[in-house]
Amino acid sequence: MQWTDRIRQVKIFLVVAAIFIAVASLLVSRSLTGDLAQQERSRMQVWAEAMKSLSDADENTDLSLVLKVLDENNTIPVVVLDSEGVVTEYRNIEIKADNVRDSISFVTEQALHLKASGQVIRISLSKNHNDYIDVCYDDSLMLKRIAIYPYVQLGVVMLFVVVAIFALLTSKRAEQNKVWVGLSKETAHQLGTPISSLMAWTTILKETYPDDELLPEMDKDVKRLQLIADRFSKIGSVPEPVPSSLNEVLHHVADYMDRRTSRKIEMITDLPVDDVVIKVNASLFEWVIENLCKNAVDAMGGESGRITLHLEETDQRAIVEVIDTGKGIKKKDIRNVFRPGFTTKKRGWGLGLSLAKRIVEEYHHGRIFVKSSEIGKGSVFRIELRKGKR
Repeated sequence: MQWTDRIRQVKIFLVVAAIFIAVASLLVSRSLTGDLAQQERSRMQVWAEAMKSLSDADENTDLSLVLKVLDENNTIPVVVLDSEGVVTEYRNIEIKADNVRDSISFVTEQALHLKASGQVIRISLSKNHNDYIDVCYDDSLMLKRIAIYPYVQLGVVMLFVVVAIFALLTSKRAEQNKVWVGLSKETAHQLGTPISSLMAWTTILKETYPDDELLPEMDKDVKRLQLIADRFSKIGSVPEPVPSSLNEVLHHVADYMDRRTSRKIEMITDLPVDDVVIKVNASLFEWVIENLCKNAVDAMGGESGRITLHLEETDQRAIVEVIDTGKGIKKKDIRNVFRPGFTTKKRGWGLGLSLAKRIVEEYHHGRIFVKSSEIGKGSVFRIELRKGKR
């Protein structure tokens, strides 16, 4: 199993766990809110009975307990309506009005709204139930806060998680960049000594065997090693792009790959007649195309196939496409092909396409992506470079 599949599974597990925690938190909060709401309703029933007792009392009735119950309600908004819908009492209502008439209208409107929502307790004052009072009550401020708090809490937690993930990814990316730069510089340094020795030996061989047909090819390979070392040394620093012919760059890549790949693989260049000149670092951009071509060769698995280097330009962009007839890429892997470490081969570090993406996007401010891919038919990698941009 690829490590990217494991990472995907871990991400899915974390998302499911987060959803489970969120749902559990909301359910517990809803249960607590329901219990508190039921408790407040019970208190209002007691309060309503106290109002009935106050209404039924005569001069000999001890009202000390009744008044105590009524006075202890300092949190629950309540409005008392008589049988004709007239406000007779209200408490803990925040009135938004400028005069008495508007205040009564506001309180009456609030009472009717609470009554329509079912937050009302009807207390009969006579046996025939014609005389009654409606005790309309609202949730207390504390209950409303408790009901809202879990959503606020989840929002804060989610914001924290997003910030934490962003910080971790940024830190990880910076660490990867340092590793890549250090590895590239060290590779370039280590290649320097043997390349210098090879250059000296080829010079001696040219003097000793001036007519040997293999020496020019050896010289080309040594120069190629110099170019590779130069590419590695440029990783980590911002290369200066200069106007270059993409036609020439693609010709160089096609010629190099054609000499060093199986005869079963046909290299084709589909280039416009006129040169497409754009600011690039030709050495690094050749590296990108070579990586794409090498991946295409690997995708063919030793079978016959074709690699086409297509170039076109529009008013705003230069477009390069590397088209192969290999085995294609699975849909689930397309989004991962440019991630460091991703590879479908038994051997390899999975850094080629990641470095290619870095060169195209960070150094040339372009885009590289999989335009299309079909299992058993091949893939198309597309590079878009903006004209006039570094």
